Amino acid sequence: MKDVVAWLKEHGNLKIIDEPLDVELEIPHVAYIEVKKDDSRPLLFTNPINKAKGITYDMPVLMNIFANKQITQDIFGKHPDDVAKGIDALLKLKPPKGVVAKLKMLPMLFNLKNIFPKRLKGQGACQEIIYNKEKVDLDRLPILKTWEEDGGPFITMGQVYTQSLDGQMQNLGMYRLQQYDKNRLGMHWQIHKDASHFFDQYQRAGKKMPVSVAIGGDPLYIWCGQAPMPHGMFELLLYGFVRNENARLVKSITNDIYIPEDVDIVIEGFVDPEKMEIEGPFGDHTGYYTLKEPFPVMDVETITMKSNPVYAATVVGKPPLEDKYMGWATERVFLPMLKPMAPDLIDYNMPENGVFHNLILAKMKTLYKGHAQQFMHAFWGVGQMSFVKHAIFVGENAPELEEFEALTEHILNRLDKNKVLITQGIVDHLDHSSPEQFVGGKLGVDATGSEVAEGVAIPLVDSELLAKMKEIDSNILELKQYMTHTKNPICVITVEKTASISEDWDKVDSLKDHIKVLVIVDKANNDIQDPYMLIWRVVNNIDAQRDVKLSPFIVIDGTNKGIIDGYDREWPGDTHCTKEVLDRLQSLDVIDIDETFIRKFGLLPFE
Repeated sequence: MKDVVAWLKEHGNLKIIDEPLDVELEIPHVAYIEVKKDDSRPLLFTNPINKAKGITYDMPVLMNIFANKQITQDIFGKHPDDVAKGIDALLKLKPPKGVVAKLKMLPMLFNLKNIFPKRLKGQGACQEIIYNKEKVDLDRLPILKTWEEDGGPFITMGQVYTQSLDGQMQNLGMYRLQQYDKNRLGMHWQIHKDASHFFDQYQRAGKKMPVSVAIGGDPLYIWCGQAPMPHGMFELLLYGFVRNENARLVKSITNDIYIPEDVDIVIEGFVDPEKMEIEGPFGDHTGYYTLKEPFPVMDVETITMKSNPVYAATVVGKPPLEDKYMGWATERVFLPMLKPMAPDLIDYNMPENGVFHNLILAKMKTLYKGHAQQFMHAFWGVGQMSFVKHAIFVGENAPELEEFEALTEHILNRLDKNKVLITQGIVDHLDHSSPEQFVGGKLGVDATGSEVAEGVAIPLVDSELLAKMKEIDSNILELKQYMTHTKNPICVITVEKTASISEDWDKVDSLKDHIKVLVIVDKANNDIQDPYMLIWRVVNNIDAQRDVKLSPFIVIDGTNKGIIDGYDREWPGDTHCTKEVLDRLQSLDVIDIDETFIRKFGLLPFE
């Protein structure tokens, strides 16, 4: 992995694009489209330019490094499940009894010496070129602007290295970094993250906080940066565990932060805790823009790099994206770490169209009444699992969690509104649906039991049911029923909303013989025929305490919220590509997509 581009050419079917393309919108749009394909490939853009600034860059842009499951597995050098087995064995390690047991333990203990990062003397390959403060210019880097409404260009795959005030704890995180000008970056470390906790320490002490941002190098560094390690554990320990070799670190030139010696680019500097600046908006991994908000600012002191650096970046927006495959690896590796708090957990899955923290599916061995509810509270109370909004639990005899159609049927045959738990807890910093930032509704479904006895009393075909719906509200425009062969079919309707959906809730009693689960979405930008994107929309848009009604049947309001709903926060817009950019890329034969592809993934607003 020392030469990532060469490795991807050999192992990853790397696609090289020599056409000069703009870092503003064009390159990100190509990567966004590529990763949505079934046979997606990593991309190397050899001639990035910036038309607005008149810049031709002398370094290529590498994107979609984690383009599919096979490449992700190859980056690890093993299946993530094998990493999980090693962690599980480590967690279950007990003092050996007898000489034979001690001898059997020696290989594991010997390998553990490779976990801890090694600090090297001298400089690394990442410091072959040094630009000191007078020569610092972030415009040397092909920093991308992904979406038309973004507040500016953003570093999207920066490995952000920080340490606690006393220097005893180190952290590697992956946060977006907005470029303000030639020597300042916005530090979007969210309030729940370790780097933000370190920042609080420096702020209380009235001291500037050192930060080093690395770009490139071994892709496993990137994955480690987003791994949900327990508080206080340095993410590069995980690198050593996976690689079975120490991460090799060198000291930054202008601060005391250590970074991997083989990364391509290092941006060093300090964050003044007294200075905050508006960051955003930014089209984020939720598929929505996150709004303007004050965040700390990094003053860049030095930029170092290899003699021939490669700029690594990712693109976020509506699923599926590269984070699908990074998230898959994370999900597999961290299963053993969940089991101590939920010992009867068999497996779990976080579908990418559930935006990971918005939906979790879990399989468990149920031993007693209320066991699933116990697991819900355990998940909502520990680490980054506490951000999960919606959790569905099934029993050990359920289909595999990635067999989504069979699993959906299994769940709907066991769905009982009396086994739906709605409560409140913390939500992700990026969540836009809750009435109050950081706190919102949680929903848990216990589908671990036997099939329910009763289904729909009087089934109706879609046209008949739509006619009855229109009698309730003429603003209901479309209707489609899914899984009608199950005990709890899902009825989806689209609306042209002129009032809060809650005004119709008391009127739906007349439909109780025909409906078990009703889901409501806006007509605008939703395709009622596309369940993949409907799931994405609904789990993003609902706050369970406000938007889920359990009587006389389950009603879920997945519409956008506003003043008519009593929602007084700003509701963000979808991430959409720029049509003129897509047309230009098509004319250059850089992309090849049709209207079906555009609609399927919501690339443009629906007409």
